[in-house]
Amino acid sequence: MKIRVECYAGHRGEEEPRAFTLGETRFAVLEILDRWLDPQHRYFKVKLDDGRRFILRHDSASGDWELAALVGE
Repeated sequence: MKIRVECYAGHRGEEEPRAFTLGETRFAVLEILDRWLDPQHRYFKVKLDDGRRFILRHDSASGDWELAALVGE
């Protein structure tokens, strides 16, 4: 499921998700719990302020973001 992501580039210049929009709803990222790479994607396990956890996937080639999974609380 494609999403729009607001990012912050830290001191190393690597973009990290700070919020994402699904449909008309904006969700603020409270914390990045984990991150990992595969050859074509970057993944971020994020926690929202309501306790839900999601996995966001960033396609390195196209720049597109997707909501990859709802992990739960």
